Amino acid sequence: MAVIAVIGAQWGDEGKGKIIDELSMRADFVVRYQGGSNAGHRVVHEKGEFSFRLVPSGILYPNTTCIIGNGVVVDPRALIEEMEQLRNKGIDISRLYISDRAHVIMPYHFLLDRLEEEARGAEKGDQSQRGMGPAYVDKHARTGIRMADLLDVDTFRSKLSTIIQQKNRMITQIYGQPPLSLEEIHGEYFGYGLQLYGHIADTQKMLHDALSENKTILLEGAQGALVDIDFGTYPFVTASSTMAANASVGAGLPPRSIDRVIGVYKAYMTRIGSGPMPTGLFDVVGETMRERGKENGSSMGRERRCGWFDAVAGRFVAQLNGLDAAVITKLDVLDTFPTIKICTAYNLKGQIIHNLPATLQDLAACEPIYEEVEGWQCSTTGINSYDELPAAAKAYLERLEELIETPLVMVSVSPQRGKTVEIKDMLAVPPYDPRYPKNASR
Repeated sequence: MAVIAVIGAQWGDEGKGKIIDELSMRADFVVRYQGGSNAGHRVVHEKGEFSFRLVPSGILYPNTTCIIGNGVVVDPRALIEEMEQLRNKGIDISRLYISDRAHVIMPYHFLLDRLEEEARGAEKGDQSQRGMGPAYVDKHARTGIRMADLLDVDTFRSKLSTIIQQKNRMITQIYGQPPLSLEEIHGEYFGYGLQLYGHIADTQKMLHDALSENKTILLEGAQGALVDIDFGTYPFVTASSTMAANASVGAGLPPRSIDRVIGVYKAYMTRIGSGPMPTGLFDVVGETMRERGKENGSSMGRERRCGWFDAVAGRFVAQLNGLDAAVITKLDVLDTFPTIKICTAYNLKGQIIHNLPATLQDLAACEPIYEEVEGWQCSTTGINSYDELPAAAKAYLERLEELIETPLVMVSVSPQRGKTVEIKDMLAVPPYDPRYPKNASR
């Protein structure tokens, strides 16, 4: 039995979906613990290509139970559409469950997300406007609707009636928009509750029972650690905590139940939307990375900025999450480069620093200090063992391992299922212990 938290260790889009899919072969449960439908986890499967938004990436294995945890905010319409798409591709979704404590993204969340963003004018960001931020605000303001509420017509109407009055005052008096209809929203969303009735469950009890039965559980984060609400590049962040510390809360498990934390890194850096990215490239190298890596968002299709691996940010994430092991994805994207750069420090206004600054202004002012290594200039796609990798590729991976101070356990060399090189058993790696600098205990 093992409980393994898998987090994105960069700005998202690291290939978590593929790694979860690979690990799900040996898992009994896969649990999404935060985020919403703005996540896009891409998995290439013999039945086609899948882009999961709310459904955990383990759903493609017939013996794996998948759970949307209490830490997720659920757009029921999007979830029902995703479930129908999976059914149409022959995927069994009878093993999919949604926590009855998960909060619901309501129509006023979508509307307010858009109106609030428009009101920012020139200062507006590039949020997905899928209602996640307002839904999390209501959750913490104790005015949210939860999945369990959709199952009781009277309770739902009573709660919604009070909330709609409040929201309509904002919509009409602040934004000058027409009010929303209680009757329409109540009818529509109670209908969603009826459609999802067999999937809404007390998932905390399910997972507690799984622990007592020594089952293997994977905890799947939605976005990357560098867009975490506390430690990301605020305010260009997501609305929830993406860190491993939130995995137990968002799934409904005790913190001590987590045996390993695995961080997924891309072999280079990417970022969607606004916000500073010290190693971002706006030249032919960055464009080559984008083309070879097919760097478009799985959920919204936006192009990603690309750049060299940032080991300063990588080590920051490893320390914050107490990573026991790391996975590197998309190594094959770097196959054509004669030389490869790694950012090992920043120059901030003449001062050399090795940590991630807290403010946008300082991070934007950071100039990357690069270490250059030899490229391998041959294909790594289809390689099945670590020994088969070119010497220069192995040297690159070993240098990343040293810089992020975390053992590498797996390398992905293609988006295809099975095109993953296992370096060592992740459960054989000694657990992280912060009392030993640079994980010297390993």
